[in-house]
Amino acid sequence: MKKVSVQCENIKLSYGATEVLKDISLEIKPGEFFALLGPSGSGKSSLLRLIAGFNQQQAGRLLVDGKDIGSKAPWERNIGMVFQSYALWPHLSVWDNVAFGLVERKTPKDLIQSKVTAALEQVGLLGFAHRKPNQLSGGQQQRVALARTIVIEPQVLLLDEPLSNLDKTLRVQMRQELLSMQRRLGLTTIFVTHDQEEAMTTADRMAVLDQGVLQQVGTPTELYDDPVNPFVASFVGSMNFVESRVKGVRAGGLELSAPSLGDFLVQTAIHRRVEDRVQVSFRPQAIQICEPNQVNPEESIIFSGTVLSSEFLGQFTRYHLKAGDVDLVVDHPHRIGLKPFAENASVSLALKLSEVKLF
Repeated sequence: MKKVSVQCENIKLSYGATEVLKDISLEIKPGEFFALLGPSGSGKSSLLRLIAGFNQQQAGRLLVDGKDIGSKAPWERNIGMVFQSYALWPHLSVWDNVAFGLVERKTPKDLIQSKVTAALEQVGLLGFAHRKPNQLSGGQQQRVALARTIVIEPQVLLLDEPLSNLDKTLRVQMRQELLSMQRRLGLTTIFVTHDQEEAMTTADRMAVLDQGVLQQVGTPTELYDDPVNPFVASFVGSMNFVESRVKGVRAGGLELSAPSLGDFLVQTAIHRRVEDRVQVSFRPQAIQICEPNQVNPEESIIFSGTVLSSEFLGQFTRYHLKAGDVDLVVDHPHRIGLKPFAENASVSLALKLSEVKLF
């Protein structure tokens, strides 16, 4: 199967006076597993439906394998889509659900037989061919929806939050199976989700959208380590933000002052003037709860805080702290026998300067 690219060039979509997609430009590489990530109402599902042909842009071009398909009807695009609800025919067997698209295309019976058999084998459901959808679990129904889509051998596979109806354990299993199947088939796949963990564990690259605007495109690591703005920083993972003031400017860095953190020097290429305000940001795991003499003061900001509450999450305990007038989140690694800090306890904190990002 040929791997194809998908390109959106200055796509604009409105529903009446409401702008849903605002000048979207991005390129999805051949054979890539690409995630569209964003909160409800961000435009990610609208973009997916536009690629499928269920929406029509008012401006811009949509290209698949370098060819403009914007004027084609959905059934002319050779694009497969798995819906959030799976949309299986309840009165048809698993076999007939999977065969449906081939029957509509008037595919020869012997070819239908071989293609449906291969598709059901791909998703591990050949032994369930004669069951009805209501006799299957949620995960099995999702596999049927996948088989029904891949059996027509689409150029592009679209997935609209297909795991949202599954429990957490099954979601983890199914996203691994999805990725494994995508790698075997080499299908260019676009996956819509609001779940950052799903996107980060499956996608080769991903795009973050907010209010119809493309915020950033990159690998999960790039978006996590180097977000371009506070929205991406807080949506892809958790982030602490502290307002600070520029005290001085040095070659390659800024001297900053924040009431909760004190005075410190940050290496940055950002240009600011004395008395300018900047947002200091850092991930919860960038802060250590420790004794001051356990860290190098030239590499860390050392300050104190008060425990407001804690959540035990297995691998780490998430503390909500107050440092001066600022609320912070700190992830502290858990070890057997380690007792959590009590509420209202005073703790010493060390923030690694290399983990600090400025906005």
